[in-house]
Amino acid sequence: MERCASGGISYLKAGPKAGPTAGGEKPLPLVLLHGIGSNGLSFSPLMGCLSGRRELIAWDAPGYADSEPLSEDWPSSVIYAQALAALLDRLGHSRVDLLGHSLGAMIAGRYAALYPGRVGKLVLASPALGYRTVPGEALSPGAAARIDSMVNEGVERFAAARGPRLVFRKDRRDVVAAVVKAMSEVKMPGFAQSSRMLSTGDLVSDATLIQAATLVLVGEQDEVTKPATCEHIYDALLAASPALGHRFELIADAGHAVVQERPDVVAELIESHLETTKV
Repeated sequence: MERCASGGISYLKAGPKAGPTAGGEKPLPLVLLHGIGSNGLSFSPLMGCLSGRRELIAWDAPGYADSEPLSEDWPSSVIYAQALAALLDRLGHSRVDLLGHSLGAMIAGRYAALYPGRVGKLVLASPALGYRTVPGEALSPGAAARIDSMVNEGVERFAAARGPRLVFRKDRRDVVAAVVKAMSEVKMPGFAQSSRMLSTGDLVSDATLIQAATLVLVGEQDEVTKPATCEHIYDALLAASPALGHRFELIADAGHAVVQERPDVVAELIESHLETTKV
């Protein structure tokens, strides 16, 4: 894996280790979008578990890690999707498979809705649904509390208090430490911008426009985006496009940080989903 940057966006890149498939087709790149309290490095365990046949790109969202923040004080999910499209244009990728975790799922869903011809298949891991507030009005309580806590407590105390809640198995000290470290590296204005985007987002509505076969997965013990909540996305996908072969999977022994807690299981599900052709 290597660190790269293009047009003010930093990203982690890996693979491919092998060439085309037996049928002669080269797999689409898989682009990974992280959650609100993280960065592209959160996908390192998952990237290590994937087969290596395809190019992997894990971006740092605008305002995270070395990526420049957006110019808008209250950006919508459209703005993030457009930033992703611009990055992929610069990298020469007109079509990709896409995975979003938590807040990244909201960006992935909006991207798939805006650019249906540019997405092969979609994975929504522990998807955040958004709170559907009106831009400029009062933030949702959850989004407002995140910003206030980070400002009042400082980022290190904020991360130490919130990070462990994302991991089901607290005895997995390596996972807990990685989650807390990533959260301790978030900064303003990127965190405030993404919190406002979360407040106004509406992934359920976006799901009705998605034309890509979608895998929705969530940890059974996720207390942030609970399984019953994630089923709303799956139901919306099925209602809009039942013939596409959407899937819903519960991951045992995992919480919200499912891609870090169970990267081997998640990788197997992803590869099965990406390799399946719906007839």
